[in-house]
Amino acid sequence: MFELFFSTYISSTIRFLFLLAPFFVVTMFLALTRGMPAPEKSFVIRRACIAAAIMGIILFFAGPLLFSAIGITLNSFRIGAGTLLFLTAISLVTSGTRNHATGLPDEDRDDIAVVPLAVPVMIGPATIGAILVYGAELKRASEVAGGLLGLVSSLLILAVLLRLSGYLEKVLGETGLNILSKISGLILSAMAAEIVLTGITGFIANI
Repeated sequence: MFELFFSTYISSTIRFLFLLAPFFVVTMFLALTRGMPAPEKSFVIRRACIAAAIMGIILFFAGPLLFSAIGITLNSFRIGAGTLLFLTAISLVTSGTRNHATGLPDEDRDDIAVVPLAVPVMIGPATIGAILVYGAELKRASEVAGGLLGLVSSLLILAVLLRLSGYLEKVLGETGLNILSKISGLILSAMAAEIVLTGITGFIANI
């Protein structure tokens, strides 16, 4: 049981971390918090990560209930969510930004932690769909525990990267962060393809 928990935890942490597109989030955070004092930036990071964690945990458990209420199958949702995730991956690869987050740094808000940083920069439409799918796929208690801990761990890693965002900007520069965002997009496209193909395979098997 521990081996199943540990393997699910490791794979889920990696999956969720790439779903969050951390280097894109770092780029957006730098743009949104330019000129802020360090204590205020730390407060924004805490609020954003807590808000994203609450939403992510709700989505993680909401999949089966949502699918049952709407009357759609998991395989059908896999195809839809995977397609949306693939479009997001393409936007990351081609332009270095998520298609739903274009122009957000220009917004002037008193509180940017929840909107737009937590939603939709961290938890966007494609991420929502993928979390619903991954949560619904896990059946055993050890898998659910590993997946949930993986989600929380990925957000903690993202929080650390945001705390180090100034240092990362100095070392990597804007070009380096964009390149890493594009690499994340490539990995996301592979994840999206896997979700879609799994959905198609399961859909055909149930015909």
